[in-house]
Amino acid sequence: MQSIVILDDYQNVALTYGDWGKLAGRATLKVLTRHIADPTELAEELADADIIVANRERTKITDALLATLPKLKLIVTSGMRNASIDVAAANARGIMVCGTSTLGYPTAELTWTLILAFMRRLPQEVASLASGGWQTSVGTSVRDKTLGIIGLGRIGSDVAKVGQALGMKVIAWSRSLTPEKAADLGVECVTMDELLARSDVATIHLLLNKDTKGFIGAEQLAKMKRTALLVNTSRAQLVDTPALIAALKSYKLGGAALDVYDHEPLAADAPIRSAPNTLLTPHLGFVMAENYQITFGQGVENILAWLDGKPIRVIEPNAPAGH
Repeated sequence: MQSIVILDDYQNVALTYGDWGKLAGRATLKVLTRHIADPTELAEELADADIIVANRERTKITDALLATLPKLKLIVTSGMRNASIDVAAANARGIMVCGTSTLGYPTAELTWTLILAFMRRLPQEVASLASGGWQTSVGTSVRDKTLGIIGLGRIGSDVAKVGQALGMKVIAWSRSLTPEKAADLGVECVTMDELLARSDVATIHLLLNKDTKGFIGAEQLAKMKRTALLVNTSRAQLVDTPALIAALKSYKLGGAALDVYDHEPLAADAPIRSAPNTLLTPHLGFVMAENYQITFGQGVENILAWLDGKPIRVIEPNAPAGH
């Protein structure tokens, strides 16, 4: 009988979205609904695990942690890339890592939720109405504004289409983006400096790697309009958070809408919480029923296939980090 531990099931829904009954008689299940940051406590919770199910990148699975888990044989993660798992170290210890499909559009949808909510000041107005108030602010339209997309991949392209539908001028930068490819999408290909200078809304959709870590820092923020909104639903480490906070507090940037943070769950005293002109959500980009149905459903399939000696969706050590 294999022992399975599901990590970071914040909403306590993992057992609802996967057909775990298929593992009856072959495995036991333990669900951890809170994030465990302390390495010693985490190792204790996972001590008897033969299989770990990682919910995106919420828990770091390092070589040091793996060294404390001699029974572990399989890690299943949602997504086919996970920057929080040392896949090479796992493989070196004879531990297989398998992934699942994920949907791109939930993150694109959340990106637009953040943009429109920020521009129309919805959080403030909803809070005011709930407390008995009425019309306390004046919103701003996105029509005829310039949308800058940093990383015109799968998610960035979806974001671009909505911007176009809403009457925005869409410009984009990616390392491999050509004017011809951009034109095919109805987007203008620009340099990074031009994107920063022209954008009323700049949204980040890059993979995180050694070249993109800290990609948006004080120098880049200084090139943006003082009225501009910066949106990040990708990875927190793409942006220098202290530099962003400094720009917001000095009102050299119009605002920031963020779904990702350097350390998650976000601490109650995290400085970004008190920065002005922010709209913060608790990393909801991936959190959608349709995604959970796929990731937990395929997670069960991965475990069954591995138990049968025919593993599927195996992740190689050199898979790039990020979405």
